[in-house]
Amino acid sequence: MGFPGTWMTESESMVYRVVPKCACSTIGQIMFYSDHGRFFEGDIHDAKTGLHKWNQEESQGPISANVAAHRSFAFTCVRNPYTRILSSFFDKIAGIQRNGRRYRGNLVPMLVQKYGIDVGSPENGFEFDQVASFRRFLLFARDTIRWRKPMDPDIHWSAISGHVSTFIQNGGRYDHIFWTERFDEGMAAVLERTDTPVAVDLSAVPRFNESEGHGPKRAHPVGAYFDDLSMHLMWECYRRDFQLFRYDFENPDNKMPLGEIDLDEVHLKLGPKAAA
Repeated sequence: MGFPGTWMTESESMVYRVVPKCACSTIGQIMFYSDHGRFFEGDIHDAKTGLHKWNQEESQGPISANVAAHRSFAFTCVRNPYTRILSSFFDKIAGIQRNGRRYRGNLVPMLVQKYGIDVGSPENGFEFDQVASFRRFLLFARDTIRWRKPMDPDIHWSAISGHVSTFIQNGGRYDHIFWTERFDEGMAAVLERTDTPVAVDLSAVPRFNESEGHGPKRAHPVGAYFDDLSMHLMWECYRRDFQLFRYDFENPDNKMPLGEIDLDEVHLKLGPKAAA
């Protein structure tokens, strides 16, 4: 299986397990800059050179050798499950993608037909009942995660712990896991513990939100989207995310973690023995 979703600087100063919707564009750009002294022009996910990525065949050997020997500082970044699933909905379901089309072609029409979702359109200013449509999307997301129907779960709403675990399952070990909600603090800790060819001034790094501006804005506070049933579905899908990364399940409006992440616990509960 290897190390899917893993990026590594060409200098091998750091290894990062990408978790979608968790500041991955900004982290990737910082990694690129730390080697080359410039940011990649465009979406870092489109970069074919300048950064080792597992999905590029020529990068798999260097990444595997590095991770197996734990030669570099390895890290990942996580996010509150409530805000992450909302971000996935507004970006991937309600939004128009950078190519001017809907995400994954026929996905949105299928959701309209099978789940009664309405996401509006650019022509009507994305006017729709955000709360009702999001809750129906959440039901769909649960169906994909629990029963892999009507499709496998998409990487943007599959559990964070699932992404994080593949790195551990295949022999990797994290040196640091930090929260999107405390990004500057977490990324500073990574840079302090790595020797990069180019120094990075975090205060001067822009936020690379590649999904911004392509769809409707969230009209309500986070908590407005989650009633009792929605919270039950969230626990069903993301219980480990709340528990391992210390997020507040009881209060969707509290996006901040409640305690520190225990790296040993993460490796124990997401490692090979836990899956056996």
